[in-house]
Amino acid sequence: MAKKKVKSKKGSRIFGITSRLLMLVAAGFLVLSYGSMLVNPAKAWGMTLLGLMFVPLSVVNLLLLLWALKRLSRSFVIPLLALLPSFFFLGRYVQLSQDRITEPQDPTLKVISYNVGRFSLHDEDTGISGRSQCADSVFAMLRRQDPDIVCLQEFRISDVNKVRAYLDRQMRGYKADFYLFPASDGSAFGNVTLSRIPVKGKGKIKFEESANLAIYTDYEVYDRRFRVYNCHFQSYNISLPGILRGFLNADKAVMTETGSKMKRSIKRRPVQVDQVFSDIENCPVEAFVCGDFNDNPMSYSYHRMTKGRKDSFREAGSGFGATFAGLWPLLRIDYILIPERFNAIDHHTPRVDFSDHYPVITTVEL
Repeated sequence: MAKKKVKSKKGSRIFGITSRLLMLVAAGFLVLSYGSMLVNPAKAWGMTLLGLMFVPLSVVNLLLLLWALKRLSRSFVIPLLALLPSFFFLGRYVQLSQDRITEPQDPTLKVISYNVGRFSLHDEDTGISGRSQCADSVFAMLRRQDPDIVCLQEFRISDVNKVRAYLDRQMRGYKADFYLFPASDGSAFGNVTLSRIPVKGKGKIKFEESANLAIYTDYEVYDRRFRVYNCHFQSYNISLPGILRGFLNADKAVMTETGSKMKRSIKRRPVQVDQVFSDIENCPVEAFVCGDFNDNPMSYSYHRMTKGRKDSFREAGSGFGATFAGLWPLLRIDYILIPERFNAIDHHTPRVDFSDHYPVITTVEL
């Protein structure tokens, strides 16, 4: 009998030590994910992966906290302390319903940012039979929204010589500014900014060894001048279904290639972000920053770009802010950031099935 008690105490001690170690590891990873905002991934690319894991790491620590409380274990303090800072960051992912301003005191501006995925989402599920019909569906949705400014990323057209005529036909009354990369088959893809307000200037910021870029347009309306950056930062260029198949089939070649692509994109993106940020710092007017950052709200990219700007989702959004359809509601990578003195009075991301991203739509009080 005594031996059984000794074994029981020994087993209980081992279980207690193991559970505390698990809590310490989970808490440590969560704390490191907070630091992912401050560390340049070009110097420590692994920090970006920890930032991507912020939500699941928070969930794991919450479950460990509840489990420790249920067992009346004093080790509950480990996940509790790790979770405390997360309450300051959860608003970047989800917002409670907010009071709407029914009568704006100042003129308003409606802005849309949308990665259209080269109009390639066409299948039986959506009822869309090809790129042309997908593009028609996208522009019909944009026209219904009646925006003042539209920033498109991964716009594609089959004939590079017909870009302006095509955009004039799809969005009558809007002026188009764009920069497209030509492809060998005569098509082209890139960023497009459409607006129905006076344009005062424009430019582009090309990224080295990349098919991603940023373009900017200067506007003047209601005696206010500002610039809108339309950004598409480095993509991962990976297929989630392909990764899953490689993992299930234990295909080392697929996993190695995926890891190399992620590492390469993670290291390139902060260089591009710093390039745009440097241009913003030298901008003579206030700047909006729109686009597909390919990075989450706990990232260096987001932290850098929000300096001097407000996140329209945090200002006026409600519910989940996720913009990537494939991992909804976990992944938010598309943003509209507005100058600090302006106010976002509405924000929504309609779940339309024309791309692997959802459009970000914001109304701003100037």
